[in-house]
Amino acid sequence: MAGMRGKQTVRGMFQSMAVICAAAGVIYLFIPHDEKADPIKAVDYRVELVTAQRAAPYPVLAPEGLAKDWTPTSVAYDREEGNAWHLGFLTPDRQYVAVEQSTAASGKYIAGVTHDARDTGRTQAVEGRPWQRWEGPKYDALVLRDKGVTTVVTGTATWEQLARMASALRPAEAPEVTGAPSAAGTPPVTNAPSAPATP
Repeated sequence: MAGMRGKQTVRGMFQSMAVICAAAGVIYLFIPHDEKADPIKAVDYRVELVTAQRAAPYPVLAPEGLAKDWTPTSVAYDREEGNAWHLGFLTPDRQYVAVEQSTAASGKYIAGVTHDARDTGRTQAVEGRPWQRWEGPKYDALVLRDKGVTTVVTGTATWEQLARMASALRPAEAPEVTGAPSAAGTPPVTNAPSAPATP
């Protein structure tokens, strides 16, 4: 009796699995889906860029003139973590490139955003400025230290692609603040909006 019950239990299990698989197949066939659609969705980082430019104590950089097949995928600004600005992209061949800026201590900051890359002692000229070359087990990076802010262009992309991003970086223009002076002659104070949380 026990043997027959065991066989019935196994048979019941296989029957249940067959029913589930059949149902999943029907659902897949009848739910519309575009197999040619790109699963990577571009993010619109304009609002975060304006927020960061208003809040950061340094010129926040973003690329201008990149080809349309460079896809922005992530953005964040964290005032509490060294005024850290992050903007991530995928290159046309699906390699990752990130723009990272911060006023935090540069050594620890660079190691963090590059996943432990190390300074090679070499430089690469980009737009007439010498960027340090850092190499790592996961990411390589171009690093620029300037007036209390560290800028890092890092990722899995080639050196040429990293340099392309670095050469495209331009300071974002802060929006003009308009408003009439107060009765006492003191111009109105505009509070910067809070930054979005880092993903």
